[in-house]
Amino acid sequence: MSRIYGERIVLREYQDSDLDYIKQWVNDPEITGTLSDNFLYPHSSYETEVFFKTMVEGKSSNKSFVIGLKDSLDYVGQIDLYKIDYKNRFACLAIVIGRKEFFGKGYGSEAIRVLQKFVFDELNLNRLELEVYEYNEIAYKCYLKCGFKEEGRYRKKIYKKGKYWDSVCMSILKNEYEQS
Repeated sequence: MSRIYGERIVLREYQDSDLDYIKQWVNDPEITGTLSDNFLYPHSSYETEVFFKTMVEGKSSNKSFVIGLKDSLDYVGQIDLYKIDYKNRFACLAIVIGRKEFFGKGYGSEAIRVLQKFVFDELNLNRLELEVYEYNEIAYKCYLKCGFKEEGRYRKKIYKKGKYWDSVCMSILKNEYEQS
């Protein structure tokens, strides 16, 4: 897989040194609290290593990248394309910043923009979509900043912290990306 460079980051392949970072965040509720219910229960070291091995060996149907620092390649997080549909030309996006020292510094939005360029200019897809939980206001604002538009909501779909929340559907189309 080719590396894709941004201003401060690179979207790169998984490397052995990434496993320790992944093991650190995968059970951290401050990080996993905004992610899917895949993180509802603690992940054992073994489960994390199996996931990691799948990524390193390229056996996932997802197209997954590590977000690394451009100069050192140090792990920042992960960004994935999944449910890729080449016939209808769309894919879904998922992202996590796995190290708290990189929160709020624009690494997530840069990674999304770099991935958008790849999705629309190289893969020639027409649509990139995602879901975000309504309580994750930081991510919602980031997605808006990156050109995503709210399409609708799955009302009260998510139960978290003793309350039901909407799951917000967002997307960006190729022509919207090109105009921004």
